[in-house]
Amino acid sequence: MRIGVMCSGNGTNFENIVRTCRDDEVVLMVHNKRECGAKKRAIKLGIPHVHIKSADENEIIKLFQAWRVDLIVLAGWMRIVSPKLIDAFPNRIINIHPSLLPKHKGLNAVQQALDAGDVVSGCTVHYVTEELDSGDIICQGEVPILPDDTVETLTKEIQRKEYSILPLAIENVKHKSKIKVN
Repeated sequence: MRIGVMCSGNGTNFENIVRTCRDDEVVLMVHNKRECGAKKRAIKLGIPHVHIKSADENEIIKLFQAWRVDLIVLAGWMRIVSPKLIDAFPNRIINIHPSLLPKHKGLNAVQQALDAGDVVSGCTVHYVTEELDSGDIICQGEVPILPDDTVETLTKEIQRKEYSILPLAIENVKHKSKIKVN
């Protein structure tokens, strides 16, 4: 499968996809911040990459079509995508979110979980739809919330879980299955 990845930040999930999804090929990474960590990782890994502003989705669509991308992975893309992008790649865009959806949608999900007094959090890979963080769930992984957890410590544990479930989710997309990872 030919994968396109969209990143805004450090790119650790992007690098994880490149290193672990060996039966697939990451053919292009789009980043919306000119000098983000994801760009440095793409250079290190030899993956073609391009900086495109989030609002320029027509260019993103053209590039992913030109590279014949089968699946787009939003791996830390910190922007809401438009219906235009979703319609261009129906059921072919997935996102990783740092909560056990449907709980704690949107920004600051880890803080939301702590504020709610949850005893467990985690992460979810889901299909992207027009409604924020509401597409069909592909894979989830749970992370216990410890009494002394902070946003930083819980975020780190959730990121570790993301590294294990995102490659599984990509594999499951090929087979259209749904799993939960504890």
